Amino acid sequence: MVKFELDPPPPGILERDNDEILELFLDALRAAGANEKTVKAYRAAIRDFLDFIGGKPLREVTQEDVLRWRADRLRNGFPRKRRNRRRRLDPFEERRLRQTTLHYYTLFLRSFFEWLGLKVKVPIVAKPRGREVEALSEEEVLRLLQAARDTLDILILALLLETGLRAQEALALRLRDIDFQRREIRVRNAKYGEERVVFFGELTAAALAKWLEEHPELGPDDRLLGISYSTLYKRLKSLARRAGIPEERVRPHVLRHTFATEALRRGMSLPAVQRLLGHRDIKTTQVYLHLLREDIRAEYQRAFGGNAYIAYQPPMTVQQPRQPPAVQPAQMYAQPPLPQYVYVWQQAPPGNPLQPPYAQAAPAVPPAPRHLQQNTLYAAHQPTPPYATSQPPVQQPQSRRVGVEDSASSI
Repeated sequence: MVKFELDPPPPGILERDNDEILELFLDALRAAGANEKTVKAYRAAIRDFLDFIGGKPLREVTQEDVLRWRADRLRNGFPRKRRNRRRRLDPFEERRLRQTTLHYYTLFLRSFFEWLGLKVKVPIVAKPRGREVEALSEEEVLRLLQAARDTLDILILALLLETGLRAQEALALRLRDIDFQRREIRVRNAKYGEERVVFFGELTAAALAKWLEEHPELGPDDRLLGISYSTLYKRLKSLARRAGIPEERVRPHVLRHTFATEALRRGMSLPAVQRLLGHRDIKTTQVYLHLLREDIRAEYQRAFGGNAYIAYQPPMTVQQPRQPPAVQPAQMYAQPPLPQYVYVWQQAPPGNPLQPPYAQAAPAVPPAPRHLQQNTLYAAHQPTPPYATSQPPVQQPQSRRVGVEDSASSI
């Protein structure tokens, strides 16, 4: 979290009203360079705590008040907004979001108390472990582009996928911020108030040329897209529906994740991607060093595909289990249960030290009960072991061990 250098509070601030103290703190945040989105987050956290303690003055707040607030929010969650979510979350996801929110709320409340000079400790709630970063596959990106209805759809996708811009940064772009010769974009409305330069490729260049051809009235100080965040968000959801992709997977920040993932996959260095994304801390960029499931599958196939174990172990033959003959009481008792597949290791080459660690000794046919040992029917129909093959039997001193994989034990 970014630390702001705040001006000290005015003398006797704790004698003022809680609401007035809060506004003074938010003004100090703005003066230190915090944007309105950050100010809004601080306001929500501190206002939630003030509502919990009621009209109790801040100068009388104790650590017990903080602990009760924290325990209540962890147990019962935060007051729900009037507008319900369109998609109900499962209990695990709800608890995860609650803990993440409280993690930041406790950080913001601690900063507020430190600014006031209150000697009240605010224990920080641990942040849940990050989930796998969502990113679209190349096939999904192509499907989105094919589902575009007009030039604006193409331009939105190109900007977010080829530059890694945040949605608000793309919406704030003006024509004068774009250098068409060098294919650069100067991001002036960046997070933390810092400017940076990003680059764009062939797709964005073609979409920009077409867009300006359709809108010759645009001047240097005009906004490039001229739409709101709500319009951009709805267009992405409409693209997802037409492309046959779940709507929750197509969001502005997922396209930013896709850019970062592809940049690293194609060989860009981590510091270079950090600069393009506008991250202050390289640890934030490191979350994109994940592997997509497709990458993991490809690596697995390279490591284990093509019968990798057979390449290093003695040859292996697979034999379908032999079905038992006609039902006979004595035979059914003596026949062991048949596995789904039986693997028989052939004779090993001389000097081969490799032994499958999971190989088991061949199961022996259980002896018949004593009262059946003289039964001629039983003696005439001795059951054939299910692991036998049509090849001549291997001598016991030279045979390898037999591994049996049963369907019940397969993973």
